[in-house]
This record gives sequence, C-alpha cells and structure tokens, in this order.
Amino acid sequence: MNAAAGSAAPIGMFDSGVGGFSVLAQARALLPAERILYVADQAWAPYGDRSLASVRERCFVIVEHLLGAGAKAIVVACNAASAAALHQLRAALPDIPFVGMEPAVKPAAAQSRGGVVGVLATTATFQGELYGSVVDRHASGVTVVQQAGLGLVELIEAGMLEGPEVEAAIDAHLAPLIAAGVDTVVLGCTHYPFIAGVIRRRLGNGVQLIDPAGAVARQLGRVLAGRAIAASADAGGGVAYRTSGNPDRLRHQIRMLVGEESPDTGRIHL
Repeated sequence: MNAAAGSAAPIGMFDSGVGGFSVLAQARALLPAERILYVADQAWAPYGDRSLASVRERCFVIVEHLLGAGAKAIVVACNAASAAALHQLRAALPDIPFVGMEPAVKPAAAQSRGGVVGVLATTATFQGELYGSVVDRHASGVTVVQQAGLGLVELIEAGMLEGPEVEAAIDAHLAPLIAAGVDTVVLGCTHYPFIAGVIRRRLGNGVQLIDPAGAVARQLGRVLAGRAIAASADAGGGVAYRTSGNPDRLRHQIRMLVGEESPDTGRIHL
C-alpha cells in the first residue's frame, strides 16, 4: 500500500460490542480527519467470559473483514481480544499496523501513593499472557489486586449505566479492592469508562481511576504518522458502524453512548 492510498483508507476498529466506543471517542477527538470503520461483534459478546482460543479465532475473522474493507491500520479496542490475539495478529500480519489495549498498570504503579493498585477487568484479560507480562514489567514494588468484573459488560450493553442494580453489581466487585486498600484502579475493559462515574462514587474520594483510551488514541496517531498513512487535514473523517448483531439496537446504543445519529450503520455476517 502506498502512502497516498493508505492515507485515504479507513482505520479498522473492533470490540465485542460498544465498549470500544470509549476508544473511538478519543481517536475521533485526536484524529478528526480519519475515517473509521467500527465493528461491534455483538453476536459473540461478551468476549470476556469466552476461552482465549475462541476469542483469538474470532479476532482473525473480524480482521479479515476489516482488511477486505481496505483498512490501513487496525485498533483492537477490546482488552479481552488484545489479550487473546494481539501478539498472534501482529505475527501473522507483519505488514499491518495493529494498536491494542494494554492494562494500564504502568501509569497506575507510577501514580499510586500507597503502592496498592487494583485492576478491574474481564476473566479473559487476566488469563492472557499480555496481562502477566505487563505486571511483571511495570509493577515492581507495587501490590496489584485483580478483580474480574463479571456481568458488568452485559449491563452496559443493555444500556444500564446507573441505578440500584448497577450500583449493587459495582459494589460487589469493588469490595475486595477497597478491602485491600487500593488507591488507584485501572479500568481494564473498554466498556467500563461508561460506568466510571458510578465507580468513582462507590470508591470514594482519594481513589483515582485510570482509563487507557486516551493513550491508545495517541499511539494510533503515532503509528499513522510513522507509516505516513495519516489522513490529510482536509479529509472529511467520519465513522461507519457495523454489527454482527441487531443494527437497530446498535443505532440506539450509538445515540445513547456517542450522542449522535449514525446513518451509516449496518449488519455484517461473520
């Protein structure tokens, strides 16, 4: 792919559902000229409770679709998918730039005052080699307390971002972190920023949250610039949304979470 062709091509981005919207928002704010093709694999959501092998296989199917649509770079906007497949995708497709999610243990360890960091993520994320590698490299001298957020993705996908049921679920997950004395909590799933307000209130003052979405967007910008495939400043930008599930449901989620109507939304069969 030459630079001219690459610059006009879209960025492919995918997640099991709408969690990647948190990354999408940061990417659009930083790179407004870029066209983005977002795939929500809602027929298979959530990834977090599936085996790493099944998630990895699914990721290759989605990447094949995105490359077939002309994607110049791919953002794996899902922690579970990154844990399951990011290394393998890069090895299998060395000419394609991939940007993935890495649990933000490094900044959490640097910012923690008391040396106790919590990581709230899905089961699949904790099972992946990526998580263990990040902890080994960046958490020296810091206690890392991990907590699987079972059921939270399903609540967010259903549009339940606040209320008694959400608070009860969050309290159950935060209790072990609070008991351990964490002063910093990493949001290790791209869905969780949508309930960050409730999480902050339930943690109380003095506990900081770290969302890696902004860092991922900045890394995407560096990758595009480094490969000379960034869109020209006068390009129109915009997002096309695709789902393996119900497109009407996705349109509703876009209105609720992104705050806009999406005329370019459709279903894909993967």
